[in-house]
Amino acid sequence: MESDASRILHELQSLRASKSDIDRRISALETQLHQINLLNDSVPNGSHHSISTIDNSHLNGPHAHYLTPEMIHRYSRHLLLPSFGVQAQSNLLKSSVLVVGAGGLGSPALLYLAACGVGRLGIVDHDVVELNNMHRQIIHTEAFIGQPKVKSAAAACRSVNSTVQIVEHHEALRTSNALGIFSKYDVIVDATDNAPSRYMISDCCVVLGKPLVSGAALGLEGQLTVYNYNGGPCYRCLFPTPPPTTACQRCADSGVLGVVPGIIGCLQALEAIKIASVVGEPLSGRMLLFDALAARIRIVKIRGRSLQCKACGENATFTQQEFQEFDYEKFTQSPLSPSPLKLNLLQADSRISSKEYHDRVVNGDAHVLVDVRPAHHFEIVSLPNSLNIPLPSLEARLPEISSALKEEEERKGVSSGSSAQLYVICRRGNDSQRAVQYLHKTGFTSARDILGGLESWAHDVDPNFPTY
Repeated sequence: MESDASRILHELQSLRASKSDIDRRISALETQLHQINLLNDSVPNGSHHSISTIDNSHLNGPHAHYLTPEMIHRYSRHLLLPSFGVQAQSNLLKSSVLVVGAGGLGSPALLYLAACGVGRLGIVDHDVVELNNMHRQIIHTEAFIGQPKVKSAAAACRSVNSTVQIVEHHEALRTSNALGIFSKYDVIVDATDNAPSRYMISDCCVVLGKPLVSGAALGLEGQLTVYNYNGGPCYRCLFPTPPPTTACQRCADSGVLGVVPGIIGCLQALEAIKIASVVGEPLSGRMLLFDALAARIRIVKIRGRSLQCKACGENATFTQQEFQEFDYEKFTQSPLSPSPLKLNLLQADSRISSKEYHDRVVNGDAHVLVDVRPAHHFEIVSLPNSLNIPLPSLEARLPEISSALKEEEERKGVSSGSSAQLYVICRRGNDSQRAVQYLHKTGFTSARDILGGLESWAHDVDPNFPTY
């Protein structure tokens, strides 16, 4: 039975991958065919002019434009808007937008930018689709799990609008490639989630003179603004020095309600459309703040362009060469890659592996396991018989640990002269090290950290143990 299920699962995964590749290829060929037909139908003798020079004077009306009958039908609800109309849609069709990040923010932004008719849409991302992306990264489907996000996002955009040119940049954005990529687009959308990327993207936009639509979402809150547009401030103007690393939280650590980045991502698409179509008043010099639980949106004025700004100030000399040589990871004390933090605070004799701990459980060794994760993490999943004492409350609950050790010794009948061991675990093995450091200082010298925490347990001991 198990072998049959495994075979079926493997075949399903193979078929889904093949289907995704076929769908992507069909979409790409349809786009090419549409562009060829468009040129052949609209340009005499099939000469290859750009779309902005196509003659549609055969259309009735006093105003000549290059919207084909298909375009008019596709974008008719845009054209019916007096404040948008033919000119704005024409501007949009001639524009190019780059979205950096195909995650929670980038997903809705990309879908709406493609649907609304941006002429050329670029996607930058080096990550792959994972199951825990699904609740917020709505551009991806389960069929693309394990495949590049750029590939998944591009397929979704092409399926929405085969007439838009989708450009895939399956690579990590770095100072070595950012200038070359950004220079090909009119508007940049920052859909990343880390400090070094935000500074790097903003600086690159300043150097190249590109407007930047910047959004952020974490937990139940989000924010949005436009940088480097019509004399407005850049990111460095607001944050000349990076925040402390302790203040930089990630969705993978703090969580996020899926719809929150969805809302901010949609608003990012709106700002990019306003800039590209030259319609409305973009959020330059202002910031939108969103509170999901209070159902409240506020617009606040932010400080203007700083004359002392290193990137865009009055005497700024931040060149392309300086940009390429700037170390953003060192500047922010944060990594560009989204890999989790891994501390190394303890000596080897103060730590044991998850396998070693498992062996001691199997052997029935007298011990107490303290889980120092927050209570709401403990509710998600925990190891049997573990005692939840969140790290911030460790000092106040030391007597509880002492009592638990004594009870374990009595229960196991530990002989005189020996004692029950104390082990500490957390999600990834960082807070548990901090806890062990403190426990050693307060007399619990036998305390040992479990290397890698519950993630190590799931990887090395029990593959069916849930991870989050």
